[in-house]
Amino acid sequence: MRRSIDEGAASMAGRFEILKDNDDSYRFRLTAADGTVVAESPTFKHLKAVVDGINAVRENAATGLIVDRSTAVRKAA
Repeated sequence: MRRSIDEGAASMAGRFEILKDNDDSYRFRLTAADGTVVAESPTFKHLKAVVDGINAVRENAATGLIVDRSTAVRKAA
């Protein structure tokens, strides 16, 4: 029996949604389990490119450094 992509989604932290725009470009959006949009990508010309973008986020997000650039803004204000 084949599982659908959405099956078991309730137990996941979030999901990537691929969207096709009117100009035939693609983008993705990362949503939290409650449906809150966490991030949205720039547009991609090809479906393969948007999938590669999702894979890059999945590979790098967990090990990415947190850089707080808000400190400079607070000092300048």
